Amino acid sequence: MLPITDAWSGRDGFVLIAIEGIDGSGKGTQAKRLHEQLIEIGVRSELISFPRYSQTHFGRTIGRFLNGEFGQLDQVDPHLAATLYAADRFESLGMLTDLLATRDVVVSDRYVPSNIAHQGAKRSGEARQQLADWISTVEYQVFGLPQADLIIHLDLPAEIAQELIAKKSKRDYTDKAADLQEADRDYLSAVRQAYLDLAATEPNWQTVSLLDGARLRTIDEVAADIFARVQPLLPSS
Repeated sequence: MLPITDAWSGRDGFVLIAIEGIDGSGKGTQAKRLHEQLIEIGVRSELISFPRYSQTHFGRTIGRFLNGEFGQLDQVDPHLAATLYAADRFESLGMLTDLLATRDVVVSDRYVPSNIAHQGAKRSGEARQQLADWISTVEYQVFGLPQADLIIHLDLPAEIAQELIAKKSKRDYTDKAADLQEADRDYLSAVRQAYLDLAATEPNWQTVSLLDGARLRTIDEVAADIFARVQPLLPSS
């Protein structure tokens, strides 16, 4: 992974926060809740989400990938899949740059770490690290995306995540109840472990467990936990 610079270095005061986790972990719900909490306390905030399935050329292509048009997960080289996700963000770089120049905090429902975790789950050992470094180079150096100041990792076992996926409403990129990634429990488990490994080694990661013992924590409980971790980065702190 590339080194993480100081959160405020050359930034003019903006903060970029990424909400991460396996499919079904409630990233979109919690990103929206955090954005609303920030607005309520007077922080200029904006909410974005990746992939941008219907807004970008590469976002629409990602939808096709997740619908199986290019083959099953193990049939598409992770370098190629990673390039689709990185290019979706590159298409959105102008929008992201404008938001970071005019908002105090930008909350992103998934960001570069999701690419590293999802594609890294398809490799192990040194090959996984090499792939992670390759993705980081493409996203941050070649495409020039800013690094997140804080990454909130929502941790949830794959079997519970799939139960929650089954309750999701219709998405704009698929007519299926679950896309290729969501339907594969072994894959989701591998992605979860990839996230945990990243969270254990990267200094700007915070893991929030969605379980209290065997009990699934409420949306409000998790939101309060996330806000407490974000608060030290806010402009008034």
